[in-house]
Formats: sequence, C-alpha cells, structure tokens
Amino acid sequence: MMEPNNYKETILEAVRFHPFFQGVDVRTALSLIELCELRMYEKQETMLKKEAPRDGLLLILSGIAEVYIKNEHGTQEEVLEVVQKGELIGFSSLADFLGVSKPGKEAATQVEVRAVEPCKALNIPFTVIAKRWDDLNVHDYLLAQVSVRLKDIYASLAEQVQLARDFGERDRFMLRVQDLMTEQVVSVSPSTTVQEAALLMHKERTSSVLVTEHGRLKGIITERDMVERVIAAGRSLDCVAGDVMTPDPVTISRFSYYYDALSLTLLKGIKHLPVIEGEKLLGVVTLSDLLRKKNENVMKTIQKIEQCTLETIVSVKKAIYDILETLIKDKIPMLKTLEIVTGLYDRLVKRAVELAVDKLGEEVPCHYAFYQMGSAGRGEQFLLTDQDHFLVYEQEEYKEYFSRLGVEITHMLEKAGYARCLGLMMCSEGSWRGTIEVWKERVRGWMLQATNDHLLLAQNFFSYRFLTGSYTLHERFEEGIRELLQRSKIFLFRLSQVEREHVIPTLDQPIRSLFKLERKQLDMKKEVLFPYHHSLQILTRLHGGMSGTSVDKISLLKEKGVLSDVFASDLKQAAEEVLRLYVTQRWQYGQQGRSHIEFARLSTREKEELILSLKSLKELQGLVFANFSV
Repeated sequence: MMEPNNYKETILEAVRFHPFFQGVDVRTALSLIELCELRMYEKQETMLKKEAPRDGLLLILSGIAEVYIKNEHGTQEEVLEVVQKGELIGFSSLADFLGVSKPGKEAATQVEVRAVEPCKALNIPFTVIAKRWDDLNVHDYLLAQVSVRLKDIYASLAEQVQLARDFGERDRFMLRVQDLMTEQVVSVSPSTTVQEAALLMHKERTSSVLVTEHGRLKGIITERDMVERVIAAGRSLDCVAGDVMTPDPVTISRFSYYYDALSLTLLKGIKHLPVIEGEKLLGVVTLSDLLRKKNENVMKTIQKIEQCTLETIVSVKKAIYDILETLIKDKIPMLKTLEIVTGLYDRLVKRAVELAVDKLGEEVPCHYAFYQMGSAGRGEQFLLTDQDHFLVYEQEEYKEYFSRLGVEITHMLEKAGYARCLGLMMCSEGSWRGTIEVWKERVRGWMLQATNDHLLLAQNFFSYRFLTGSYTLHERFEEGIRELLQRSKIFLFRLSQVEREHVIPTLDQPIRSLFKLERKQLDMKKEVLFPYHHSLQILTRLHGGMSGTSVDKISLLKEKGVLSDVFASDLKQAAEEVLRLYVTQRWQYGQQGRSHIEFARLSTREKEELILSLKSLKELQGLVFANFSV
C-alpha cells in the first residue's frame, strides 16, 4: 500500500544511491518516487503470484525474498534465486515492457516470489522505467543485472541436471508409507489366547500380530514377545493377548515418507510399524519392507551389528558407510540421514560395550552409565573419527573393575574403527570415569578454576548423551550436574565470553558480490558448527536442560518459550543446510577431508541458502550474548 507523501523523503534516502535513481536531481527523484508504490510483506507472504500480470519491477528496500517455481501438482518446488536488499525482482517481465515477448510463451509468468522474512519493497511501474530508459547508466545497470541473473540461474540448473544424472531420479526418495505398507493386517482381539495368536502368525507367515478392539489399535505382539513374555516367563499358552502385548505401539502416518519410517525403526529398535490415520488402522510396514525398497544390504548391516563378535566387529564400519552413501546419494534430508546413521552407530557402540563386559568375564558389580561426547553426543557423527566418551558408576569400592572395563571399552571401540582420542578423553583414562560424587567434584573444579583448558574440557563434556547402562543412575547424575550449574551461573558467563571470540560470520552482501571479497572460503566446523553447538549448550544449561542431540535442545528451548516456533523451525532448517554442505564435502573427500567450504564450488542456490542459514545461527548466538551482556 502507498505511504503518505511525507514519506517520500524517507524513501528517497533509502534509494538515492541505487543505480536506478542516481544521476537525477532531488526534485526529479521525488517525482519518480511519487509514481511508485511502497509495499510491505509479512514473512512467507506471496509478493508476486504466477500468471499474474506484472506492472513493473520490485526493488527490495529491506528483508529477503525468494523466487521459486512449483510443479503442476504443487507438491514440489525449486527455489531459483534469493533476492536481497538493493536488488530487483521481475526481470522476466522486461520482455513484455520492451515488446519482444513471443506469442504463447508463458513460462516467465510461472514463477512466484515470496518473502523469506518481513520485506519492504518499492514497486517501480513500467511508466517510471520508461522515463529512465534513455539514461545509459540505467540501461547498462539493468542489462548487467539481467545477464548476471541469467548466468547464475543457468549454472544452478546445470548443476541440478548433473546431480540428477549422477544419482538418478528421486522417485524412491519421494515414496510414502502408503506405497510400502501391507494393507492385509493380521490381527487378534485382546481376549484371544496366546496359543491362538501364535497359530495365526504361523498360518499367515508373519512375525507379528496386531491387537485391535472395535477397529482401533491396542497393541502388538511380536515373535520376540512370545519368547520373552510367554515361553521364558513360564506363562500358560491360555493367557490372553492383552496381557502380553506391547500396549500403545509406535505408529506412523500413511503420508510420512519412507525415510521417516526407516528412521523410526532404527532409532526405536523396532521392526513393525502400524500405519494409522486418526484412530483408524490402515496397515503395517516392516523394516524388511523398507529395506527391500532401498538396499538389501541394509538388513545385513543391522544383523552384522546385532550379531558381531570380537572378530567380526571390524567389518561393521564399512557396512554403515555403505548405508550412509546410499542416504547421501538419494538426497535424504541431512538431519534425517544423521538420525538414521546415529541409530546404527549407537547400536554398534552398545554392542562394543556388551562385548567389553563379556570379555572381563565377571558380573557387573553395580550400576553404571556410559556416555558419548563430541559429534556422537550431538547425534551428528557420520565418519568414525576419534573416541569421546566417559563412564559413571555407582560405588567407589568397584573403582578397579570399572578401570578395567574402561580400558576394554576403549580397546573394543578401536577395533570397531574409532581412533583413540589424542586428548585422551576416553573412559580408559581415570579423569573420564568415576562415581557421581567424583564427577561433581571434577566439574566443580572446572567451574572454580575456569582456565581456557578447563573451559575447553567443559565444552566437550557438555555435549554428552547417555547411551547405555542404568537410566536411573543417569537421572541422578544429571540432577547433580544441574544443581552445580544452578549455583554457578558465572561459569556459563565465562563460556559465553569464549564465544564472543568466535562470532559466526555473516555474508550480508548480495551473493554476486562474494567473489569480490577477500574471503573465498568458510571453515564450517570451527567458524559455524562449533559456535552453533556451544550456543545451544549454554542456552540449554541456562534454562535447566541437560543432555541430548542438537535437535533435542532446540525442541527443549522451544518448549520453554526461549525460542519461538518460527525461529526454532528456522534454526533446524539452517542446521540442515550447514550440515548438508559439511557432510557431503567431508564424505566426498574422506576421513582426511577438510572442513572448509569454498564459495567457488557452491551452486548459486547453495550460496544463497548458506547466507540465510548463517543469519539464523548468528541470531541464536546473539541470544546467548543478550543473556550475558556485560
């Protein structure tokens, strides 16, 4: 909508250095502005609709917009470019203005434009463009802009074509659960005897049976349940399904993507997913169904992990890498890819701990809890790098046993492919194991003497995630650490001071100006990911949260009202993009690959999305600084 005339001077101040308005006196500029229209757009609001007639060009005064196109069904979209402050939108309509459009050519009107964040834009109608058309500077500026835009979009499209040739079509990636599930559900009522249920499973050649009542899902019984809850427990075959079923099983929507189902089966350790819509049971999808659609070797990998021995544990690493390569090539969203791979690595590490316990040949004398740190703790490990872990045990009198167990766990993980930590942050070292009281004293020491070395130790420690052992002991351990932090907010302040020395960079310049800068690359690990993780750590601890993956921490901060729903979503999207760039490059160049991203190697769209992602992550870091301002 048009602002009152007394805003003309304000608009002139915003645009007077823009090439379109340069070279004219103030009076002429104001008369041109009077013919323009100032428009305001909310986040995600459509700025230009497809097939709608264009009446001019939009000059972005503030905010960011993106130009995108949807397929004919509206189910997929592709962003062609991101437009920022000082840039123009609507060059495709210049052909109409110049009178050179070809009859029947409507492709130019198929794109839409929306605001990525709140935008202020000046609509410059073609009548105003006509008044400035004879100015050679304006003429050259518009021609240069059209040329550069065309070059960038062609480069982006060429890369997409090459990726399509390299990785094939993405039909499998777009498969939904309803395309994979079995609609013929084998079910029994809660009052059916276990013997009848077992006979039905044998007859139908299925490894599970669903328990339903009046068409609603009540539970599930698997072959494993039959063994553990009936045979091993010595129960009668006349007991009923309602007594041995797993109530309220994990379910999935028919519209979820296949990788959502795969992730659930791996992370939850289950092999059968009932498919529901509302409260209605529609079918079931099994891990076998999912893996047959993707890669038969995945099933073999899971079996390798679950059945590996001292001799065969070394072969698991390559099997997991094969799965990771499949997920990367199929362009599964990176956060989901890391979720799936984390589930596999967690199984491997748990198996290594089991083998270490077995090798000692003694009964574990008391409760213990084993934790991962670093990228494994954050749920972002994709290559088996070095080990980062610690051990908590219940009673000091068993110190010697857990000393030996720590050595065995470290040795077993080394056999599995994890290198020993050069900084010796492993439970084989006395400083990375102990009782809850020992750990509280250790962390208290870091807090009281907050040297740079102690702060670095704390940063790594606070990335921990409970993996295996006694969950009750884990809860007691976390409560003890939480109490320490509540009494020592100054320690969090010291951690925030460290982050002030590692401010996340921004690339605020238009993407086409990047190559004119001295900066040609970005260290994604040191300059982006570490500050992002540390900011999440500090905010989570400040608001009473403790362990978990980075995504878990974002969700917790949203629940506590620290992050809005919109900003939490933006953060996850930013993490998705940054991790995608980081992981794909490291995977391409292997274990020795650098964490630097070179701008020249990025497509136009990747560079534009990186700009947006860095802005979101920097805003998160700004929240930390705001909480600990001097």
